[in-house]
Amino acid sequence: MITPALTLAEDDLKLPDPLADAQGKPITTAEAWEKEVRPRTLELFREHVYGRSPAAPKWDKAASTFTPLELPADSGMSATDCVLKFPTPKGQLEVKLRLVEPKPADKPVPLFILINNRAPDLADLDKPNEFWPAAKIAKRGYATAIVHVAQFDPDKNEGFKDGVHALYDTQPRKPDSWATIAAWSWGASRVIDALSTRPGIDPKKIAVIGHSRGGKAALWCGAQDERVALTISNDSGCTGAALSRRIHGETVADINKGFSHWFCENYHRYYNKEQELPVDQHQLIALLAPRLAYVASAKEDDWADPLGEFLCCVHAGPVYRLLGVTGLESDKMPEAGGHLHGGRIGYHIRPGTHNLTLVDWKEYLDFADRHWK
Repeated sequence: MITPALTLAEDDLKLPDPLADAQGKPITTAEAWEKEVRPRTLELFREHVYGRSPAAPKWDKAASTFTPLELPADSGMSATDCVLKFPTPKGQLEVKLRLVEPKPADKPVPLFILINNRAPDLADLDKPNEFWPAAKIAKRGYATAIVHVAQFDPDKNEGFKDGVHALYDTQPRKPDSWATIAAWSWGASRVIDALSTRPGIDPKKIAVIGHSRGGKAALWCGAQDERVALTISNDSGCTGAALSRRIHGETVADINKGFSHWFCENYHRYYNKEQELPVDQHQLIALLAPRLAYVASAKEDDWADPLGEFLCCVHAGPVYRLLGVTGLESDKMPEAGGHLHGGRIGYHIRPGTHNLTLVDWKEYLDFADRHWK
């Protein structure tokens, strides 16, 4: 059992205080958090890490289409191929996704939106897989949608000349212009625009989930979009749910050199200068408060820094407490195979390597059951 409070204290990491105001003084009321510290924290992440995304376009419901798929009568689910359309400054954005809903359902159900950063064919219902086990999720009474990241921005460094950047960047890019992770996050919110209005979906119980780089996008989506009731980070690591100041596994320099298109230009200033960042990732988790958050790690995924991910949850706790709820139920890190589900922040660490598995999905659905059913 690891005791974070003894292993890596906040003083050792020199983490920014998530409850400090612009003058560095701690706030003591929920009102001060909502009106002052939370907006300021969001702005710091926009300026220094993820960049600034454009305003939401109005969903063109009339032009969008929803096409039912034929499934066996005893499948216990229905499936719909959705094509969502949005006007942009340079033409129409078209977003394709697959939605699976439990059948029958006597009331609106919660929805999990998976940001898919892997193969597009993971949405193929004829080829069941662990990454998006749609039938198993439906059997548990939840709807689920899968949307591929390339529809918003291909995962490559091409100077932001395609994807949604090509539709929105009408002026020269700035050091805090949005990049690829922000585009995926923004795209997940566009899915919420449409599916939150669907009669069979409970708009107050929407979860956004991503794995690895998709987990980074899910966290940034949940931080900005308060319609997200549960934000799930699966093995998201550096600039996801791992503390940057721990400098363990992938670092800020590593991620920016390897994936220079993921974050805004300003973030590149912090190569080997994590202590100069005005924020750290526990503040990103704190932006989700008092809503539900979940962070998962894998024992052998040292590059994503499991301890750093757990500590991130621990140090988001003061904001949850200020808002009158419990974040993590304990500051003791579970052994591999263990979980913490009692608070508003869930956590588990499973044996194995970097992946999104059925074990992870079971933990997420159990957590959702506990808080939503």
